[in-house]
Amino acid sequence: MAGWNYAEIWEVIAAQIPDAPAQIQGDRTLTWRDFDQRANGVAHHLLEAGAQEQDKVAQYLYNCPEYLESMYGAWKAGLVPVNTNYRYADDELVYLWTNADAVAVVFHGSFTGTIERILDRVPDVRTWLWVDDGTGPCPGWATPYEPVATAHPERVEAPWGRSGDHLYMLYTGGTTGMPKGVMWRQDDHIRNIIALGTNPRYGEDPVDYSVPAELVNGPGLVSVPACPLMHGTGCMTQLIALSGGGCVVTLEGRNLDIEELFDTIEKHKANTTAIVGDAFAKPMLRSLDANPDRWDLSSLYLFTSSGVMFSEPSKQRLIEHLPHAMIVDAFSSSEAVGMGQSVSAAGVDPDTAKFTQGPNTKVFTEDLREVVPGSGEIGRVAVGGHQPIGYYKDPEKTAATFFEVDGKRYSIPGDFATVEEDGSITLLGRGSVCINTGGEKVFPEEVEEVLKTHDSVRDAVAVGVPDEKFGEAITAVVELAPDAELDEAALVAHVKGKLAAYKAPKRALAIDTIGRAPNGKVDYKRLKQYAKDQLGITDE
Repeated sequence: MAGWNYAEIWEVIAAQIPDAPAQIQGDRTLTWRDFDQRANGVAHHLLEAGAQEQDKVAQYLYNCPEYLESMYGAWKAGLVPVNTNYRYADDELVYLWTNADAVAVVFHGSFTGTIERILDRVPDVRTWLWVDDGTGPCPGWATPYEPVATAHPERVEAPWGRSGDHLYMLYTGGTTGMPKGVMWRQDDHIRNIIALGTNPRYGEDPVDYSVPAELVNGPGLVSVPACPLMHGTGCMTQLIALSGGGCVVTLEGRNLDIEELFDTIEKHKANTTAIVGDAFAKPMLRSLDANPDRWDLSSLYLFTSSGVMFSEPSKQRLIEHLPHAMIVDAFSSSEAVGMGQSVSAAGVDPDTAKFTQGPNTKVFTEDLREVVPGSGEIGRVAVGGHQPIGYYKDPEKTAATFFEVDGKRYSIPGDFATVEEDGSITLLGRGSVCINTGGEKVFPEEVEEVLKTHDSVRDAVAVGVPDEKFGEAITAVVELAPDAELDEAALVAHVKGKLAAYKAPKRALAIDTIGRAPNGKVDYKRLKQYAKDQLGITDE
């Protein structure tokens, strides 16, 4: 066996703490014994259905125990779990499952109608596992999940065994183009997020499976993912929790309900929750402001966020309500984990978007020179060490993202930054949405973070629209706070008070909702079109 493998680690943990809770949702509690045996049932079924080594198994599910359980089953069988965005429309699903070469899909019953419309377009999917969510009967072309999960509790291992070379594949939509399948060797993933994040013993060689047995002597942390498991932030944080013998508690609601979240944290004495920046923090703050004494959240000591910028005022206000807690804002992406992080806690006051570099992080110019601290030069953030092997079936995009510099391999996904004199990095944003105005490059996230500090703004996005004088004119699209009115002049002045004047928007437009996805990301193309429509701008 080459390297660490999640299934091997979790089987050791299940043997160590069989009666400890592994997953909870509502009234359902599954122990580590249950988690392990049910994953055996899934693995057995997939193999009996003809799955071969490293075939792909898609999770088309809302947050639920079956999500991580079916991932575990796939890994036991030497297969590859594939996340599926449950917001995708027909064509996007067909593209994803075809591109991934999926042979099996585990899906919630509520998606039955969508799948039936595209069944004949995904003929290579041979196995459909239906998870009952009370929305209707199991269709004739699918197999009920529950009998499968309970039918074969005995340990399962495929003829090809398991390996650290076996994949964890995470499809990422990014900011442009079709979704790309990021291929992580399990060994690299474990050495990255677990060895660097929680326990360095997973970075040791040779691989020794007595390590998890030594480390897990009782139940670990209780973790509540507030964000979807279908995205990297939600899933990776739970892989960490489970690999420490923890328990993952998933919410029953399918939309963010802060009362349900806080009720669940209080009920299960959760220790950590995974969120995605202000899109989650701001509604949390509204509930805490309105009900400061309603919940006992004393068990909660860690908020983890990743994937989007998280404003420092929101972090500090959360800390005011929960002074015992710490916020770790991780600067990572699906294809570049460990670029850096910002930590907020009582008595700590880091600048917004200022991150401490990870141990394998550098900032390179376009010609792959390392940016000198304090030079003011802008470069792209690169992270070395244990990183993905590339994008699935896409050598061109792989070559454009993964580079070798001085004999070391780096992932450089396109995040621009400067390096301060103290070595910290100040993030500027993705080059793919950079605005070129009057010959100056402006990164939207920098403008957005300032806009969001204005009292009248709940959320904001900055886009560039065609302009005869400037080429592109910065335009703010803002979601206003309750009862607030749009004051364009005040918003422009607010930005000018904190950034160079050329970075201030020329116009500010109100919108009912920014419409962030569950992972906190926004559709810049849609909002740019909205701004153009509101301003009567055409491309002609």
